[in-house]
Amino acid sequence: MDRVFNFSAGPGTLPAAVLEEAREEMLVYKDAGASVMEISHRSPQYTELAETTRQHFRDLLGIGHDWKILFLQGGASLQFHQTALNFLTAGAVGNYVVTGAWAEKALAEAALIGEIHTSASSADGNHNHIPDPDSWDVSDKAAYVHITSNNTIFGTQFAGDPDPGVPMICDASSDFLSRPIDMDKYGLIYAGAQKNIGPAGVTVVLVKDSFLDRIPQGLPTLMDYRTHASKLFHTPPVFAVYMVEKVLRWIKQGGDLSAMKQRNDEKAALLYERIDIGDFYRGHALTGSRSNMNVTFNLPTEQLEGQFVAEAKSHGLVALKGHRSVGGIRASIYNACPRKGVEALASFMSDFEKQNG
Repeated sequence: MDRVFNFSAGPGTLPAAVLEEAREEMLVYKDAGASVMEISHRSPQYTELAETTRQHFRDLLGIGHDWKILFLQGGASLQFHQTALNFLTAGAVGNYVVTGAWAEKALAEAALIGEIHTSASSADGNHNHIPDPDSWDVSDKAAYVHITSNNTIFGTQFAGDPDPGVPMICDASSDFLSRPIDMDKYGLIYAGAQKNIGPAGVTVVLVKDSFLDRIPQGLPTLMDYRTHASKLFHTPPVFAVYMVEKVLRWIKQGGDLSAMKQRNDEKAALLYERIDIGDFYRGHALTGSRSNMNVTFNLPTEQLEGQFVAEAKSHGLVALKGHRSVGGIRASIYNACPRKGVEALASFMSDFEKQNG
């Protein structure tokens, strides 16, 4: 069966070159004499793999060894709780910018730990925009400000890195390494791999040493970031880390993150220009808040939306059904989504409108 153009919101498409390389190494990894899925996580082969992967992150983000890079499990959903458990200390307030469903979940998990405050919310517009950082209400006792940099369901994205005056914690799961990041604005960034940097199974956490120093004593061992920052505490998701290394190397081969952003800008522009030509397609996100990763839009009727998804699939364009919170169509065009696929979708949109508009 030929590969289709996969617009799934997650797990998302992976670079074909990465999949081909992994296929060639599936039975035997380097000099290990066994598959990477079979070797010890304390073997020299995995140790080298993990350190190489961390160095790729440092190279791409321009950070030094004052940032710890952790390979954890449990997805972003566990990080909603773990970040608050480690940093929402007594007398401090966790500030949250609520821009979608995942930000709402992060807020709810933090409420189980300590005092929280909603600094800004886009709920009044069904999360169709990113609140202006100048309007955020940040508590005087803020331990941090938590943001979700890209919102997969609603198709909104921060245009840059805000500066609320206190360290930020960021759920960057769905746009991580899609553009440069001003790391000085953050104390901790976490990202589930399955959107932009690898397969499901590993969550990458980058935490600054000075932020680690804020963690109180007495936390559960496995939930304490310091446990993982100091040593390899238990078996990591070896295969997922192996795949992340390949994806990061693929990103570096295409240039730096500025080059990646340019490619993503160009891909997204193809779809937004097609949406904006007339009124047959209606984008959900307001223009200044549109995501380069998840393009969300509606058609005149739900019946047409169902027909669109079905006919697109027959043309090799799959996983385009929108989330129930928004309905309509969602095209997830992460780093590895080829421009050719986006062009094919834009062309299909034009043909579909001609036949049904």
